[in-house]
Amino acid sequence: MDKIRNLCIIAHIDHGKSTLADRFLEVTGTVEKRKMRQQLLDTMELERERGITIKLQPVRMRYKGYVLNLIDTPGHVDFSYEVSRSLAAVEGAILLVDASQGIEAQTLAHLHLARGQGLTIIPAVNKVDLPGADKAGTKRALSNLLGVEEAGVLEVSGKTGAGVEVLLDAVVEQVPPPRGRIDRPLRALVFDSVFDKYKGVIAYVRIVDGEIKAETKITMMASQSISEVLEVGTFAPQLTKTKLLSAGEIGYVATGLREVSQVRVGDTITLADSADVMPLTGYKKVLPFVYAGIFTVDNNDYPKLRDALQRLSLNDSALVYEPENSPALGFGFRCGFLGLLHLEIVKERLEREFDLNLIATTPSVSYRVELTDGKEALVSNPTELPLANKIKTIAEPWVSLEILSPARYLGSLMEILQNRRGVQKNIEHLDKERVLVTYEVPLGSIIVDFYDQLKSISSGYASMNYIFLEYRAGDLVKVDVLVGGSVIDALSVIVDKPSAQRVGKMIVAKLKEVVPKQNFKIALQAAIGSKIIARDDIAPYRKDVLAKLYGGDRTRKDKLLEKQKKGKKRLKMVGKVEIPQDAFLKLLS
Repeated sequence: MDKIRNLCIIAHIDHGKSTLADRFLEVTGTVEKRKMRQQLLDTMELERERGITIKLQPVRMRYKGYVLNLIDTPGHVDFSYEVSRSLAAVEGAILLVDASQGIEAQTLAHLHLARGQGLTIIPAVNKVDLPGADKAGTKRALSNLLGVEEAGVLEVSGKTGAGVEVLLDAVVEQVPPPRGRIDRPLRALVFDSVFDKYKGVIAYVRIVDGEIKAETKITMMASQSISEVLEVGTFAPQLTKTKLLSAGEIGYVATGLREVSQVRVGDTITLADSADVMPLTGYKKVLPFVYAGIFTVDNNDYPKLRDALQRLSLNDSALVYEPENSPALGFGFRCGFLGLLHLEIVKERLEREFDLNLIATTPSVSYRVELTDGKEALVSNPTELPLANKIKTIAEPWVSLEILSPARYLGSLMEILQNRRGVQKNIEHLDKERVLVTYEVPLGSIIVDFYDQLKSISSGYASMNYIFLEYRAGDLVKVDVLVGGSVIDALSVIVDKPSAQRVGKMIVAKLKEVVPKQNFKIALQAAIGSKIIARDDIAPYRKDVLAKLYGGDRTRKDKLLEKQKKGKKRLKMVGKVEIPQDAFLKLLS
């Protein structure tokens, strides 16, 4: 165990983690040069297309007589749960900062997570080969942040390989060997898992105590599932079979289990005949922040979507879902996500990996409703909101939002945050150029278009990170949308009362663009309970009933127009407005 080092790389998105991992693989000879390609550890097609890491990816390397187990982690705030799982399986972390961009919001967020786990932090400045790189300024900022000497901040280039060996030497010297004992009963932490149709559920594990090999009977301590191990091995970076895995090592265990729910991330694997074994701490259960409905365009694909979500939730334990039925869109699922990028990635993975054609409804947040009888309910869909006379208070999720931005954009930043009901908490000038702004804001006000607006007003330089604080009661109301007097459930929203009229007008205006004309006038309304707060009408088709007249007095024309008027009035009473599915698609997108 003295020759094992377990580590991960943490950084803001696009600061060069995967490129640095490529150089590690080359320097250690883990992958032959002829087999190397860019972002080798990003195995998903989607990751390579977007140039971001979505899934954590372990790899085992050998360097100067040491075994280095590296876990490449995502950088985006929506995948921070992946990062937290990686941190729990290692003893050290390389904190990587792009010399041309400096410390950003998610760098700080991941650093807080790593310090919370008590990891050894090795600071490094990446992309030092770029002409615009501010090496001195970035090193100074990192040394101030971590309270270390500037000489202790290493310089590397993931692109050219400069300084990579020095960084690996620092890992060997500074990261402590894993703790644990081989002579104790087996305890292995499951930090990720995938499904294989031949080997069943494959658990990615960190062996804390004891050892495990093929044909051993094991128990999943949380689900109490028992199985016989088919094979064990390490990541090179592909799955490579070995005889056994022992304390301190990171590898995989092919469980042979067919039910994905039997192997949970954070569970402890032990031997089936072991008694009185204390399970490992595991992971704090994550709560989704953003909810959206996911439906199939063809309702016959519903069973396929259900199986796909079950498979994907094994690979992405931050995803939660439950069945939902919409009169407009049919059967689907109400899914919970950690953010908008998470939603976007899950939808795209479902479409690509399982060949589905999907619709996602407008994202919303969950609300905590206190009823007049003293009970509480968590509502993630506005249609589930109880009647107004049964509600005592509605509480919405608030987050602490940190924004790192050039100081010259501070005025514009404060303006958009105040427009979204933000409460200023702190403004800290990190240096002459950059400022760290901390606000408390309702999550519902920043999930849809806030990030785009932030990037727009800061010319792309600002970065953000948020942490859930609590549910706070507010003056919130449900806005219903009526078409021809009938409530359309799929379009209902929960908003704060001062914004209700603006939101109602916006929905009604959008509806007018997408709902097709009928032979009678259609009233489009937004309402809070029985009070109408916005209205517009779609004019009917008008048939020219006077076209056949060629003479005579005025009374003949009036007679025909009156007859047409009565017909339209009757149609309005019995006519039904059919909203086509493509109109819903335009609205919900």
